Amino acid sequence: MNDDVAHRDRSPRGWPLDAEQVWELRHWHLGAVVRRIGEWIRASRRRHRAVVLIGIILGLTVIPGCIGAVAMAQGDSPGAAGGNGALSWMNVRDSAGVSVSRYTFAFNTDAVGILHPFNTAMATAISLEFAGWMVIVVTGIWLIGFVLSFRWMDLFATPLRAVAAGFTEQVSIPIVLITAASIGAFCVAWFVLRGFHAKAVMQVVTMLGVAVLGPMFLADPLADVLSSDGWLSQGRDLGITVAAGLNGDRNPQPNAIVASMQEQLADNFARKPLQVWNFGHVIDDRPACGAAWTNSVATGDDDRIKNAMRSCGDGAAYDAAKEPTAGQFGAGLLVLVSGTLLLAFGAVLAMRIVRSALDSVYHGFLAIFGFAAGGFVYGPTQTFLVRSVVHSLFAALRMAVQVIFLGVYVLFLGDIFKHAQGQVMSVFVMGAILEVIAISQLKRLDASLDRGNDWVANRFSQTLHGATQQGSGGGGTALGMGNVGAQRHGLGILKTFAAASVIGGSPLTALALQRRNPALPFSELETAASLANWGAQSVPGLGGPMGWNVQSMLNRQMFAESARRAAEKTGGIDTVLGAAAAIQGAIDVGAGIADLNGALQGAGFTDTALISRAVKSWNIAEKDSEGNVLSDKHLAHTAAALNRAQTTTNRLTRGGGRFKPGDSDQAAADIATLQASAYRLRRRRSGGVTLDEGSADHPQLDFVNDYMDRPSQSKLIALANVINGTAAPSEEQALANPDAARLRRHMGVLADAGVARYDADRMWAWIGNEHAKRILGAANALAENPDNRELMQEVRRQVVGARDSESWTPNGMRTPLQQFARPRTSLPDGDWTAMAGVAERLRRRA
Repeated sequence: MNDDVAHRDRSPRGWPLDAEQVWELRHWHLGAVVRRIGEWIRASRRRHRAVVLIGIILGLTVIPGCIGAVAMAQGDSPGAAGGNGALSWMNVRDSAGVSVSRYTFAFNTDAVGILHPFNTAMATAISLEFAGWMVIVVTGIWLIGFVLSFRWMDLFATPLRAVAAGFTEQVSIPIVLITAASIGAFCVAWFVLRGFHAKAVMQVVTMLGVAVLGPMFLADPLADVLSSDGWLSQGRDLGITVAAGLNGDRNPQPNAIVASMQEQLADNFARKPLQVWNFGHVIDDRPACGAAWTNSVATGDDDRIKNAMRSCGDGAAYDAAKEPTAGQFGAGLLVLVSGTLLLAFGAVLAMRIVRSALDSVYHGFLAIFGFAAGGFVYGPTQTFLVRSVVHSLFAALRMAVQVIFLGVYVLFLGDIFKHAQGQVMSVFVMGAILEVIAISQLKRLDASLDRGNDWVANRFSQTLHGATQQGSGGGGTALGMGNVGAQRHGLGILKTFAAASVIGGSPLTALALQRRNPALPFSELETAASLANWGAQSVPGLGGPMGWNVQSMLNRQMFAESARRAAEKTGGIDTVLGAAAAIQGAIDVGAGIADLNGALQGAGFTDTALISRAVKSWNIAEKDSEGNVLSDKHLAHTAAALNRAQTTTNRLTRGGGRFKPGDSDQAAADIATLQASAYRLRRRRSGGVTLDEGSADHPQLDFVNDYMDRPSQSKLIALANVINGTAAPSEEQALANPDAARLRRHMGVLADAGVARYDADRMWAWIGNEHAKRILGAANALAENPDNRELMQEVRRQVVGARDSESWTPNGMRTPLQQFARPRTSLPDGDWTAMAGVAERLRRRA
């Protein structure tokens, strides 16, 4: 059985596994697999870079392949041949009138099969790559043409105008107009009363302007935006006309130019790249071959395409199509990546055109509020109306500028392809460089339009509110413009820092660089420390709210609670006596010297100097007691505390007034330590020994009281002899030795009192209890009256008496402070019914 377990607790290579790895292997859950793979990847920097590189390659090949697989599944045919009918609805055609969705990558089907595994693999990869490329290219070309044609606006115009009309009917009701006009009139009256006559006149003019223009606007709120001769349509026509004019067209027609643009995109990004990819060069350079390819590709038959190349005299193209090659796969990868990047910029710019148009519509909706009510009220509501109108105009202007930008971009790329004389790949490379420049220029253009938009709205609002007094220079911001002024004065850089902070804290950034906030200093060291800590905390049983780590620190709470209770019973929090009692309470539950500072602060003590003196006093007594010859450690600690208290007291009383600041505080702390130590000694020897049971006289009590008042070695030895059964010295020994005489006399007293061995044993324990009791009494008296010199001597007499009792104890016997009394012969008095609660708790079971 043990051999079987040992065999199962090893890896497939025979390496021993820890408990966590054994559990993971037995349960084999997904999280363990992912974590193991991640640890393997992060084991070295070279391995991590290799995995990232492989991921990029797979992303550029597998993802388009997956798209191609889906496209093939939705197409008319299972392969590349025959095109993709699922894309025909976009109706993207080249300059020859061929639908791009019918394009085919032609190769010899006889060279593919079970006898040609390499060709089969290449054909499958190229087919998937081609199908994915078709989806991306056709969609990009269609999107650019669709946006520039403004056919999408026909879908939105009528519903949006109907919604705006219904919304206007709900907002522009008489009660709203009357309320807004009344508030505006109150503003005029207030300005007149305050002497702001210019503002009053401007407010009246503004209200009249809103009253005149409002009904005209509210009659059809979005007519100026969405009508056939509205801002958006005129902006689109202006943009395309300007773009065509910049490209040399003297008589531009917008609709014809859009159709021409789409044909150019189809030729440059689909027709010519496919010919280079399939045949190694542009077929259209030979007009006869171009026409042959056009006629054959529309049929979707690979054999007809290849035969057309041979019949037109292009033997190189015919040879290139004989079998699929790795070179064609690489060329397709280049065409796919570079062409996608170039089209992506145009597609994004097209989406921005749509966004700008819808922004104009959005602000037109907002202007309904302004003309219905907000324009009558002085302040931010008038600014809101101005900003809505200005933003709507600028959105249309932005759209026109973006149309110009996109038109110039498309037409300029077309000119580059035209003059490249078939060098498609070089155009793709130069086009990528052009795209980087165009992106930076577009960003500057957008920023300029944003600043102009805000500046115009701010100036209009300032004029309405009378804020452009002479000498102001046009600075500041109008009511309701927010932080536009701050952005215009350069504080917008804070947004840059905020963006950098967002990027730095992004999960994607952390996933790519394998650490959080990589821009921060020491982020790599922080990541290493976090991983080490997480690794330790993830050990089963160690972390968590009640793991072993938390359990190991719960004693801190126990130390603090015990210290607080002890301090409250004695002197209180932040008192000298309370600090000493708190230390004793914390030590009672297992605290060490290193734990005392935290225990007292956890108990509520705030005086750090008081805590330091109390801990120092207790620690010195603890260290001094280690070298004491006394066998009872509690008595040794009390003796060391007494010695420390007497030393600091003598420094004060015998220094002639030449003592350092803090000596009085330290002496008080030492006396408090002496009291706490004496309490601990007394708690260990708490009493409860009853002597002279059933006797009217008190011979046993008289003997031990006499010893405590006048201690002598012979009295203690006499009591020890009775306990040990040792006979008293003879008369001859007594006559010869005075010590023997005294011992014989004291043993006679014990014999006359009838003290047997049992009684002597209880008397012996009583002496130890009495020593502890008298030491505590003297220490308490000293703590109450530390300026009484006799009390310090009394404590010393009691401690010395206890030490003498220990030193006089014969060898082999327990000292009085170590002796526990034998039980009484009769039951002790007391109400034992009080133990019922104890019995109930002890008998309770879960």
